[in-house]
Amino acid sequence: MSEIKKENPLEMLPINKLLVKFSVPSIIAMLVTALYNIVDQFFIGQAVGSLGNAATSISFPLSITCIAIALLFGIGGASAFNLSMGAGDKKTAAYYIGNAAAMLFLCGLVLCIVSEMFLKPMLLFFGSSDNVLPYAMTYTRITAIGFPLVILTAGGGHLIRADGNPNMAMICNLIGAVINTVLDAIFVFGLNLGMAGAAFATIIGQFVSAVVVVVYMLHYKTVKLQKKHLVIRTKYVSRVAALGGSPCSNQVAMMIVQIILNKSLKHYGSMSVYGEDIPVACVGIITKVNQMFFSFVIGLSQGLQPIASFNYGAKKFDRVKSAYKKSMVCGFTMCIIAFIMFQVFPRQIISVFGKGDETYYTFAVNYFRIFLFCTCVNCLQPITSTFLTAIGKPKGGMFLSLTRQIIFLLPLVIVLPLIMGIDGIMYAGPIADGLAAVVAIVMIRIEFSREEYRVNE
Repeated sequence: MSEIKKENPLEMLPINKLLVKFSVPSIIAMLVTALYNIVDQFFIGQAVGSLGNAATSISFPLSITCIAIALLFGIGGASAFNLSMGAGDKKTAAYYIGNAAAMLFLCGLVLCIVSEMFLKPMLLFFGSSDNVLPYAMTYTRITAIGFPLVILTAGGGHLIRADGNPNMAMICNLIGAVINTVLDAIFVFGLNLGMAGAAFATIIGQFVSAVVVVVYMLHYKTVKLQKKHLVIRTKYVSRVAALGGSPCSNQVAMMIVQIILNKSLKHYGSMSVYGEDIPVACVGIITKVNQMFFSFVIGLSQGLQPIASFNYGAKKFDRVKSAYKKSMVCGFTMCIIAFIMFQVFPRQIISVFGKGDETYYTFAVNYFRIFLFCTCVNCLQPITSTFLTAIGKPKGGMFLSLTRQIIFLLPLVIVLPLIMGIDGIMYAGPIADGLAAVVAIVMIRIEFSREEYRVNE
């Protein structure tokens, strides 16, 4: 055990220091990932207009799919690795990392091929109108080439963080985002390439980030990765997938809801004063702004993951509980700040991404204030879900991750508009958020009522 302690400060350093060490770089990495979409949205909105913004919204389910795969094998591999290292099983831990890395690239390649082959029917299924389809086709045809790269980068960041190097995980994402931002300005404005320019800027940035991830993985510190660790084996992949199932299922749920949301916005928007394109464009922007806020919460939960996993494996349950509670305090602080911004400055935020008429701003402001009204409690579900997964209880984590999107939000998005029209979509958000928060509270109270958590109290 002395050797493990030297390599892993996770069971020795104060929880506050560990949370700062792992969460801050993770938050920055998540912000950078969200920045890919936000930067494209900004430049496209300024150069192309609302149809361009709607096009990125239509293609957004594919971006969510990439993140879902990255979380499945990234967080899953990191959790399996940290649990094994905490239990002193260094040999098995190496296989978890190697198999996770191999699956990240393989799944990205499959998604790229499928997207290129069936792009038009996919975009129509995602809710594209005839006006938006050409823009969506141009943008997604190019960005799909980068799917293996973005999945390897996003998922690889979690594997690098599990190696005790959260700063490098942050750098991997930051490099690509900076390149993407600079090239966006050059390609979209300087060369006047429009949607295609934004797409090319994105995949070039992703390529550079992916190269950095691969180079680091070849020099992994706590274990030495060999070719045999990259050979995919069912017993390792199944364990990784089980532990990564919770955050992945949450993203899959988001994708499903996004598709239904796009279709509902198009349908009920055409029956309202807003038309079929304004709601899709506005909600696409607001969703990505909300994703920026969620980057703080998800980054915090990812910073909690190695701390909770290692200490649970080492049976230091007092540290496990302390880490969760301190993460939740930080999460609530972030949520309150976001709530104030969304309620007080919605028009100013939406104006950053291009101009529209008064109808456009009316819908955007209403959607911000109503749909995101329960932002103040939105840290409960993701942090608790990731925590349960991190301590080796993926079933509870997966169930909780599905509560907001699938169990509550999806039925409400379908039913409420039948009664209230397009306003029903707005009110579905706060109801789902509130119910998911209640379920999270109940589940964490049940977990902490277990005997092992009371031994050291």
